Amino acid sequence: MKIRIRLEWLTVIVAAAVLLPLLFFSPVGVANNGDFYRIMLAGGIDFADPGESYRDKYFGYFHALYHYGPFSAESYLSSQIILVFIAGMIGRAANSQVFDIRILSLLYSVLYAAALYVIVKYNKQRSVLFNAVLIASLALVFLDIGYVAYFNSFFGEAVTVIFMLLTFGLALALPRSDKPSVWLLTAFYLSAVCLVGTKLQNAPIGLLLLLLGLRYWRLRSDRGWRWTVGIWSAVLLLATVTMYAAAPNELKHINLYQTVFFGVLKDSPDPASDLRELGLPEEFKVNAGTNYFQKDTAIKQDDPRILAALKGISHKDVLLYYAKHPDRLLQKLKRAAQNGMSIRPLYLGSYEKEAGKPYGAVSYAYSAWSTFKLKVMPNNFGFVAAFAAAYLVILAVEYGRRRKSIRQRLYLEVLFVLALTGMCGFTVPLVGDGEADLGKHLFLFNVCFDMMTVVSVLYVVRFIAIKAGLLRGA
Repeated sequence: MKIRIRLEWLTVIVAAAVLLPLLFFSPVGVANNGDFYRIMLAGGIDFADPGESYRDKYFGYFHALYHYGPFSAESYLSSQIILVFIAGMIGRAANSQVFDIRILSLLYSVLYAAALYVIVKYNKQRSVLFNAVLIASLALVFLDIGYVAYFNSFFGEAVTVIFMLLTFGLALALPRSDKPSVWLLTAFYLSAVCLVGTKLQNAPIGLLLLLLGLRYWRLRSDRGWRWTVGIWSAVLLLATVTMYAAAPNELKHINLYQTVFFGVLKDSPDPASDLRELGLPEEFKVNAGTNYFQKDTAIKQDDPRILAALKGISHKDVLLYYAKHPDRLLQKLKRAAQNGMSIRPLYLGSYEKEAGKPYGAVSYAYSAWSTFKLKVMPNNFGFVAAFAAAYLVILAVEYGRRRKSIRQRLYLEVLFVLALTGMCGFTVPLVGDGEADLGKHLFLFNVCFDMMTVVSVLYVVRFIAIKAGLLRGA
């Protein structure tokens, strides 16, 4: 008796085979760089050892065990808070004294497996070659430790990659379904809201997903479907606007400082002139090239003069500056490209102190893809631009060939929005936070780039399969 297993379930099994040893049996994660606490508070989670030294608590070691503390959102809005809160409540039920971060990691892993399930279910073809490459490429790229190590941490990157895959997987599923259900549409919008709400940096893509969602209006003509599109579009717009409006003033000030002093003024040939153009006092030029967390600045970052001056400008002024100075923008884009192929910050340790590894040691288990990107793939703007151009040209050609099929066009429009999301992920960090921790802030770009790479590989494989008579073209 033959036992047949659906490809989407096979993908889930493959994911479990990789995630279980990496995250649960001999766990690795990502050490705290100081950003964990505000998210931990949302789940009522606190550090296990209040007296732990700064060296042991930050940067060098991953921590699996925590204690419980008071609940507080600390006026920080993020969809990640919901998942951390749920994990915290499950943790309290399992052990009222100690919280094991692997509970959060398990929650993330289930959502991640669901995303991979959806992608395979709605994109598999009647071709053994294509399906084999589909599963292998997803396993190679998105089960890489560079991505999944974030699951054993309180970093928002874990939520970003999960909801990127889930949102676009569901977005591709809708035009692929014979009769897309209201539940599938609702799942897409809910995932999109979670993606946009992960962090302020993700908010701009809410508008892209909103436009994409409105295009689904044409998939069905019944009133219930169109009401669902309208209501959820309003919710997504509200979530996008709320992310901007609810950002703490302190965070806005930090981001603006980084944008101006560690962005526009960094490596500037004439900082005084740049300050005048931005409407800021020339006296601030002594802080050119400094970031907000430096201690040796001529003028303190929270000096009342700087606080007052930065309140008078916004990121729109920075955008206008770069629009007037495309050469400076290109300089920043080149700098971004130099940092754009690193999925995870290698200055943060992967192991618990009890593992006996050197301080700050990084695990390279199941890291073929992230290592290839970092050491082999070109890290220059020319390569990034050429890849994006080739992707968009081929997409445009395929779009022109499918004038009679609204479903096929919508499918390609999802892939176009993916490219636009990648462009946002590449440029927004420069405008929103300067060159501060650029490698980490380009995480969304990395996810989009890798998704586009998988799409490109599958496009070539599908072309080969059609030419070889192994698959019928559409």
